[in-house]
Amino acid sequence: MTDARGDDPHQLADRPMSWPVVSSKDLHRDDWVVALREDRITRPGHSEEFSRISLEHPGAVIVLAVDDDERVMCLRQYRHTSGYEFVELPAGLRDAGDEPPVETAKRELREEVELEASEWRQLLSTYGSAGISDEVHEIFLARGLSHASRGDFEMHHEEAEMETFWVPMADLLDAVLEGRVRQGPLVQAVLAYEVHKRRGTLDTPGSVSE
Repeated sequence: MTDARGDDPHQLADRPMSWPVVSSKDLHRDDWVVALREDRITRPGHSEEFSRISLEHPGAVIVLAVDDDERVMCLRQYRHTSGYEFVELPAGLRDAGDEPPVETAKRELREEVELEASEWRQLLSTYGSAGISDEVHEIFLARGLSHASRGDFEMHHEEAEMETFWVPMADLLDAVLEGRVRQGPLVQAVLAYEVHKRRGTLDTPGSVSE
């Protein structure tokens, strides 16, 4: 095993790579944005074939919206696959073509919880489950909040049953650390916010202000 540490700060980084694909077939694909694919692949320089399942996903944005009183806008949403009603953050699929992630985040914040923000900062970019899906979560911090109408956007299905509520950041952090809320992007956003807060880097260059 090689040591990933060194003088080069870029040495500790994920590296793009693609192993040879012998064949590929769709297990499920319809008019929605998510598809399931099976690939037969080999290791570079080897002939042995093996199967890997890939969930194709356009990615998603997640918004940690924090007001001037250090409260977070949260919601409860039912997730059929997991069998839970999760405490979550405003979020949505990146299904609008090449729309920049921050623009998708602004739209989702307005449509889901009727808020807009004057300050935006990207907290994290993460792969939710790299072994099965190519889904990337772009997690943003939104501050300088004010009311914004969702216009003619209509909630459907699970979204139509969502409950929205404000939570003090300290209480949300406790709930994360105690394992009472476990939805991945929320956990990551809250912990990243806490780290930036302790380091005093929430207002450093990198913030995107309107």
